[in-house]
Amino acid sequence: MNREIRKVKVIFIVLVLLSLLSCAANKEPLVPREMSLKVLQFNIWQEGTIVEGGFDAIINEVIRTEADLITLSEVRNYNGTSLDKRLVAALKAKGYVYYSKRSEDSGILSRFPIKEQSVISSLVDDHGSITKALIDVHGTEVVLYSAHLDYLNYSVYLPRGYDGLTWKELPAPITDTQVLAENNLKSRRDEEIDAFISDSKIEKGKGRLIILGGDFNEASHLDWTEATKNSYDHHGVVMKWRNTLELENAGFKDTYREVFPNPVTHPGFTFPADNPAVKVNQLAWAPKADERDRIDYIFYYPDSRLKIEAAKIVGPQGSVVRYQRVPETSEDIFDLPAGIWPTDHKAVLATFTLTVKQ
Repeated sequence: MNREIRKVKVIFIVLVLLSLLSCAANKEPLVPREMSLKVLQFNIWQEGTIVEGGFDAIINEVIRTEADLITLSEVRNYNGTSLDKRLVAALKAKGYVYYSKRSEDSGILSRFPIKEQSVISSLVDDHGSITKALIDVHGTEVVLYSAHLDYLNYSVYLPRGYDGLTWKELPAPITDTQVLAENNLKSRRDEEIDAFISDSKIEKGKGRLIILGGDFNEASHLDWTEATKNSYDHHGVVMKWRNTLELENAGFKDTYREVFPNPVTHPGFTFPADNPAVKVNQLAWAPKADERDRIDYIFYYPDSRLKIEAAKIVGPQGSVVRYQRVPETSEDIFDLPAGIWPTDHKAVLATFTLTVKQ
C-alpha cells in the first residue's frame, strides 16, 4: 500500500515539473523596448506660495510638460501639510496618477512607483539637501536624486560686485579665482555633491540607472569659459566651478550641455526668471548687475539603456538684468507656460529614450 502511495506521489511530482517546464517553454521571452522618459527639474519657490495661484500652476505645468520624473526644490510642508500628499491628490483630481513621499527642501514626484526613499544629505538650518528615490520604471530600476544645494556663500555674485552671503554691493568686483574657489567651499554645496557621488557609486554597482536633478545655487564650469568671460558681468573670469566639475570627473553628463554644448548661443539661464506676476525687486538680488546664470541642472550617468534626446528651458523667455525685464535673444529653446508661472526660476526638461524589458 505504501509503495503504491509513493508511486502516485512520484507521478504527481513528475507531472507538476513537466507542466512547469512546458509553461516556461511556451512563455514569450522579455523583449527590450524603447520608451520616452521626461525628467523635469523644477524650483517651485516656496511651494508656489509667492505667486497667487502658484500651487495650481505647478500642477498644470507638470501635466502640460508630460513629465515622468520631477525633482522639486523648495519643499516646505507649510502649516504641517505634507506637500507630497497635496501634489498627488491635486493630480489625481485631474485624472493623473503620480507617486510621492514626504520630504524636506528637496522633493520627488514620479509617474512610476517609488520603491524606497531616503535622505542623502539632510537639511540643516536651510543649508540645502539631497533626497533619493528608487523608482521602478517598467521593471528597470532608476535612482533619482533631487538636490537643492546650499544657497549661502553664493560665489557667482562676487565677480558681479555683490557679496554672496549678504547680497550687499561690494566696493569692487572680486575676480581672483582662488578667492572665488575658497569662498565657494565655505558653503555646504561641496559636501552635498560629494555625498551624492559617494552614494551613486553604490547604486551604479547594483546596475541601477542614475539621474540627478537640482537647483545647485552654483554656476557651471562649462558656462564660465573663455568665450563668455566678458559677458553677463563675469568681468573677465574663467572659472572652474567646483561641483559641476566634480560631477564631470565622476563620469556624469550635464544634459543641457550634452544637447547644446555652446554657452554663447545657448546660455540656458534658469535664474532670474522674468515672472510678470511678481515685482522685479522680488525676482533679482543684484540691482546693478547682470546676474543671469544656469544654476538648475539635470545630470545622468551614461548607460546603454539611457540616451539623451532633447533638452529645453521651461518657463518665461524673459529674464531680469539690473532690475529690468529683458527678453532673451539666445538660441535656447523655451517651452512657454500656458498660464501663470509659479516661480522665480526657469525649469529644465530633459527627454531620454529608455530601454526597458517590460
